[in-house]
Amino acid sequence: MSGPRRRDERAAAVVDLVLVLVVLVPLVLGIIQVALVMHVRNTLAAAAAEGARYAATADRGPGEGEALTRRQIDEAVAGRFARDISVGRTSVGGRPAVVVTVRATVPALGLGGPGVELEVTGHAIEEQP
Repeated sequence: MSGPRRRDERAAAVVDLVLVLVVLVPLVLGIIQVALVMHVRNTLAAAAAEGARYAATADRGPGEGEALTRRQIDEAVAGRFARDISVGRTSVGGRPAVVVTVRATVPALGLGGPGVELEVTGHAIEEQP
């Protein structure tokens, strides 16, 4: 009598596994997507801030800040995230400053499809010669 009973238990184990995987796989994929978006956002923000600081030095200009930002993004994540970079001048607390803005789309799970739109900025007070 132990033969049929073991067969039933194996079938139940397979059903249990499928039910658990139906819940866990989307959960794990969602966590991976959030981690990817946060990594790209933090990388873009750091590159924008560094580009703004570089462009704000007395012997540099906005073009050099943009080039540094683009290079850092390309080296850290991918060049496709460095397509829309703008550098401008602004005022922070009444002092002239440089602002670098990066806009990018992070695709779902890094594979394409609908994505998350990101916009980050970096500011730096300009050095006075």
